[in-house]
Amino acid sequence: MGKSLLDIAYEVVASRNDACSFDELWDEVCAQAGVDSGDISKKSRFYTNIMLDGRFVTLGENKWDLRSRHTFDKVHIDMKDVYSEVETSDDDDEEKLGEEGYDSAFETYDSEESEEEEEESSEETETEEF
Repeated sequence: MGKSLLDIAYEVVASRNDACSFDELWDEVCAQAGVDSGDISKKSRFYTNIMLDGRFVTLGENKWDLRSRHTFDKVHIDMKDVYSEVETSDDDDEEKLGEEGYDSAFETYDSEESEEEEEESSEETETEEF
């Protein structure tokens, strides 16, 4: 049985002294494995697998290297920083507008319901008087 594409990728990156782009890595892995580098399905699956494989790390700008060559501080992404950069002001305005419309629909329903209750109670009072 032959080596997996990830094992070949590991050997390719380990033999280099520096990081390489994903496309360079894909082309080299395909050449060694005898796989068509134009197969988009295999390329996307390989990308997903390399993202999930703990031996590899992305250094940004689509550069890949072995995780063992880098310290945690250099490759760790603090998710608080990622989410703090997201602007939410536009979404909040839209959400408030949506909630106001939602609330007003219930206010209309509640006012109609209370009017019906008042009519029913006045009818009951009228029938009790007879």
